Amino acid sequence: MFRTLREHIETIRRQDPAAKNSLEVLLCYPGLHAVLFHRAAHAFYRAKWFVVARLISHFSRFVTGIEIHPGATIGMRLFIDHGMGTVIGETAEVGDDVLLYQGVTLGGTGTAKGKRHPTLGNHVVVGTGAAVLGDITLGEGVRVGAGSVVVHSVPAHCTVVGIPGRVVKTRSETLGQLEHGLVADCGAAEGTDLEQVADRMRILEATLRALLDERVGDARG
Repeated sequence: MFRTLREHIETIRRQDPAAKNSLEVLLCYPGLHAVLFHRAAHAFYRAKWFVVARLISHFSRFVTGIEIHPGATIGMRLFIDHGMGTVIGETAEVGDDVLLYQGVTLGGTGTAKGKRHPTLGNHVVVGTGAAVLGDITLGEGVRVGAGSVVVHSVPAHCTVVGIPGRVVKTRSETLGQLEHGLVADCGAAEGTDLEQVADRMRILEATLRALLDERVGDARG
């Protein structure tokens, strides 16, 4: 347990330039506290002490602003940066070395029983305010841009941006985990191409209208 805690603290210190020392991380990082509370809640949940598990989860949400359902499966060294408003649903599965920013939702769709929340592979980064919804899988190393809404599975080492989320050509493997602000740039080329196509269509439509008007004029003459 202490080795796991030490690894978690070292991960936060390595990834967050604002972390000055281990004591600060241990005492002042709500993302770490939320994960520690979840470990306890998850143990009670697996033992079918559901009310106790939910009470621990409820207290954790009150203290940290982060809601992790006790049924969720959380891997090693999950880093929830700031974390206020982050929600992780009951059947969500989160791999190792995942980074979630504030306001992230790993949510479910529908009311059916069974798996209804997403599965995140190792080294996934989900940007601020993004939502990953339903029983979908984000492969290893996936980057999700801030504010995106992902409703379909994503292959490993891809970048997803937009509403609904779309896969764009990516250089995500060259980005550091804290550089999620650059994720949207990966889709800049695609956005430019679409704008050029739209401009071309407008030109063609204007040309077609001019030709039709000319023909109508000739017919009347």
